[in-house]
Amino acid sequence: MKRHRTRKIRVGNLYIGGNAPVSVQSMTKTDTRNVKSTVAQIRKLQKEGCEIIRCAVPDMEAAQKLGQIKRRIKIPLVADIHFDWRLAIEAINQGVDKIRINPGNIEKEEHVRNIIQAAKKAKIAVRIGINSGSLKSLRMIHNASKRAQLMVSSALGYIKLVEKMDFHNIVVSLKASDVPTTIEAYKLMAKKTAYPLHLGITEAGTKFFGAIKSSVGIGSLLSLGIGDTIRVSLTDDPIEEVRVAYQILKTLGLRQWGPEVISCPTCGRCEIDIVNIARKVENRLFHYIKPNGKMQQPIKIAIMGCVVNGPGEAMDADIGIAGGKKAGILFKNGKIIKKVKEKDLVKTLIKEIENI
Repeated sequence: MKRHRTRKIRVGNLYIGGNAPVSVQSMTKTDTRNVKSTVAQIRKLQKEGCEIIRCAVPDMEAAQKLGQIKRRIKIPLVADIHFDWRLAIEAINQGVDKIRINPGNIEKEEHVRNIIQAAKKAKIAVRIGINSGSLKSLRMIHNASKRAQLMVSSALGYIKLVEKMDFHNIVVSLKASDVPTTIEAYKLMAKKTAYPLHLGITEAGTKFFGAIKSSVGIGSLLSLGIGDTIRVSLTDDPIEEVRVAYQILKTLGLRQWGPEVISCPTCGRCEIDIVNIARKVENRLFHYIKPNGKMQQPIKIAIMGCVVNGPGEAMDADIGIAGGKKAGILFKNGKIIKKVKEKDLVKTLIKEIENI
């Protein structure tokens, strides 16, 4: 797919936009004032492959802790600012790599000017983060297209204000909790600006519903070449946000590493417990699925219930198994290698994968 051309913006030790890979973000769910627990959560996210982390800054005490957090982590730190412009100034003074400000609740030009002057001096980026729930003008409008237009109009007005201050180190987001509004807003924005776009569906929901909404919304935009960094918002452990984000990117071929597991849904032809086998294989391989796992090279693994969708339908898989009667076959690149008892299928497959 051809990506929408955007400016290249530096955030800490990486870039957003331009020819940089689509990066994965998350947000801590700890109390930012608790440095120990916040750093512990960020370090877990680092291991999972999170590339940028954002912390809520509800008050001055939280803002003043950001420097301590920043010094103990290895990925760029973003301060999430709402309502009080002075929190943004303190966050910048604490050395964060980027700040997010919301046009829906930091509106006064004088306050915006103070933030931008500080960001300009510190040479850090600012995300203009539109959130549909924060814009008063949207509260009585339910048409997705009209809501999207108003979100874009609000973002462009804010961008114009910031550009008047000769500041262009900008990232933009336009998040709504419904997918059609979000998609329409980003499509409109991509036609009107070259600033990098941060994608997400806000308040997407629980792990199940939120993953589906995020995959549809973020995936649709990425498939159009729109988007430079993504954050999946889930009511769950932030590690799940990172996992879903990377699977979206892998599915679209935007980031490639480690194993991809394909498996059939099973039917009446299946004579082995393929559901349980597939789960066991996935669990055994899960530590390889994250981008910093030991198995860096891409590998496609097929777990098929019968010969109908065995080596034939899965011939593009690097390795796989297909079920028979209380047994199965192991195949590589579409060629049958050997027959294996059902009880040994998982062990045999994993051993072969680890030897590749």
